[in-house]
Amino acid sequence: MNSQARVAVPVKNTLGEGVTWCAREQALYWTDIQASTLWRFHPQNDVLTQWTLPERLACFALCENPGWLLLGLASRLAFFHLATQTLHPIGEVEAGRPTRLNDGACDRQGRFVFGGLHEPADGGRRQRIAGFYRLNLDLSLERLPLPEAAISNSLAFSPDGGTLYFCESMDHAIHCCDYGDTLGPIRTFATLDDPRGEPDGSAVDQEGGLWNAQWGLGRVVRYHPDGRLDRIIQIDASQPTRPAFGGTDLATLYITSARDGLSDAALEQQAHAGAVFMATPGVKGLIEPRFGGMPPG
Repeated sequence: MNSQARVAVPVKNTLGEGVTWCAREQALYWTDIQASTLWRFHPQNDVLTQWTLPERLACFALCENPGWLLLGLASRLAFFHLATQTLHPIGEVEAGRPTRLNDGACDRQGRFVFGGLHEPADGGRRQRIAGFYRLNLDLSLERLPLPEAAISNSLAFSPDGGTLYFCESMDHAIHCCDYGDTLGPIRTFATLDDPRGEPDGSAVDQEGGLWNAQWGLGRVVRYHPDGRLDRIIQIDASQPTRPAFGGTDLATLYITSARDGLSDAALEQQAHAGAVFMATPGVKGLIEPRFGGMPPG
C-alpha cells in the first residue's frame, strides 16, 4: 500500500534530521545539522522556535528532567537547558579523529545509543572508522561491540526493547541484534530493493514495524517485524532523513528531509526539499523514550 506525504512545516533545512515528538509539550523537535540549529514546532498553533548552537547538532534525546535535552553535537555530548539556552558539556567523543556524531536514539531503559560518521578532510570516500556508543544513566560512555561505520544510521528499538536496529548506510541494508546490557549476534533485517538509495533514520510503531527513510529514493518504507516490505510513503523530496510518530494520538508520521548536495536543477524540481513532511500511515507509534541521566545541579 502506497501513499503520499504532504508538507507539515515549509522550512528549507540544509540537512534536517533527528525528528522527535515530545508528548509532554505536544511539540515536534528536529535539527538542521549543517546550520547548527535546533527547531521546535507546535502543530496546535503553528508556533515555530529555533535555537542556534555552538557547533553542528547531529542528534539529540528528550530528557526525563523537564526543560532539558541531551545533545549529540558534532564532537561531544552535552545537556541543553531550553529556557536559559545553557549548555552543560558531558564529554568529547572520538576526540582527534576525523568523525562526527550522527544518528542516535534512547533505548527503553533510558540510555542514549548513537553512532558516528566519517568526515574525510580531503573530501574523499568515507571510511568505516566511526564507532557506536551508549551513554549510560551515570553518564559513563560505553563503546558498543558493533562494526565501525562510515555513516551510522537507523538506530531504533523494538517495542519491548529487546532488539536494536542499526545500519551502515553504505551497505544499503538494515541490521539488527538482540539488545540489553550485552548485545547478541548481528543479523541482516532488510535489504533495500533499489541500490540507488541508502537507509537513513528509522522509527518503530506499536506493532513492531520499522519505518525507514530512504535517502535518494524519496520515500519512507515500512518493514514488518520479520523484515518483509509492507508499505511505502512517497515524499516530494529525494532525500528524506528520518521519520517519527507524533500528534495527540501518535497517529501522524513526521519526516525530515535535506537539500544538502542537490544541484540547482534538482532543487528547481524539488521545491519542498528540506521541509518537514507528514503522513497518516494507518498505524500508531510509541511514546519516545527519554534519557534518564541527570543534568548537573
